[in-house]
Amino acid sequence: MKNIVQVNSKKELATFIDFPHELYKNDPYYVPELFIAQRDLLTTHPFHKHSSLQCFLAYEGDKVVGRIAGILNNNHNTYNSRNDGFWGFFDCIDDQETADLLFATAAKWVKDKGVDQKFIGPVNFSTNEACGLLVQGFDSSPFLLQTYNYPYYAGLIEKAGFAKQVDLIAWHWVGAGYDDKSVRLLNALQERLKRNNIIIRKVNLKNFKDETAKLREVYNSAWDQNTGFVPLTDDEFDYLAKDLKLILDADFALVAEQNGKIVAFGLALPNFNEVLQKVKKGRLLPTGIFKILLNKSKVKSLRIYALGVVDGYRKMGIEACLYGTIIKEYQKKGYKHAEAGWTLENNTLINEAIIAIKGDPYKKYRIYEKAI
Repeated sequence: MKNIVQVNSKKELATFIDFPHELYKNDPYYVPELFIAQRDLLTTHPFHKHSSLQCFLAYEGDKVVGRIAGILNNNHNTYNSRNDGFWGFFDCIDDQETADLLFATAAKWVKDKGVDQKFIGPVNFSTNEACGLLVQGFDSSPFLLQTYNYPYYAGLIEKAGFAKQVDLIAWHWVGAGYDDKSVRLLNALQERLKRNNIIIRKVNLKNFKDETAKLREVYNSAWDQNTGFVPLTDDEFDYLAKDLKLILDADFALVAEQNGKIVAFGLALPNFNEVLQKVKKGRLLPTGIFKILLNKSKVKSLRIYALGVVDGYRKMGIEACLYGTIIKEYQKKGYKHAEAGWTLENNTLINEAIIAIKGDPYKKYRIYEKAI
């Protein structure tokens, strides 16, 4: 007998966060989320100031067999003139009855909130956070801030009536298996940009608050035409920036600036999933924090997390300069492999640029939808 429990207490929330650890305990590619980060995401993240979610657990007897969150993103609906609901934080045993029960419960919750158009997922809260179901590339661990799931999830979702909305692509390079043309032309490209008073520089971490405010404007402008995009609020961007500052390498945090105005930025992050994979159940105590500190310097892979150029400054060579600078630092620091992504499958401009530097589209994530 299966039943659904609405998550209301701290104990239930801890069970919700911990369920994937049990489900994936024998999977060599699984990377546990930090418990404290997931708890804050589900309870105190600035998203909760304008929108809402409800977590649910599926039980069979006294055993947890699945989880899901119904999500109402008011900012998404306002910005896109929609009335959609979302689902996320989905994990489930390989059982269609359980999956159907979870989707039906989350769908009812968003319908009760007045949603009457599409039911979309997985997104944890929007495309600005972790999103997409892994549908290709199950033979390696996810990079930092990317999702991971068993191959059978796609079948559960599709049999529940969902169809593809859009695919997201992650690109991979191993060792020196990239085209370094942008590095070889870097000086010439930078000189050309200087003639338009555009310079490439590192983010000023000593003036991080002011830099963050400028970067937020670029972020919300550069991605505004992407499928499903919703601008980050000031609080949301500050929350994200504060988290990323803890792990970023300043040599990979770059901006393009014209006369004091930031018109583009590129950010690559050390792939801390190499470290987090060693932290049992995502707990910092008693030993997790020491594993992080001891292994921090041993990270050998890099994720190109974001690269955006505001409209009016594209195709000027800024993208090539940002990529060239990142690749140059990658070479200098001795990284062994890198990932860029994700990118939308229909973003021809950026995808062709990545193909030109020999990016391998090795992982694919899918966002699903159905009428509610």
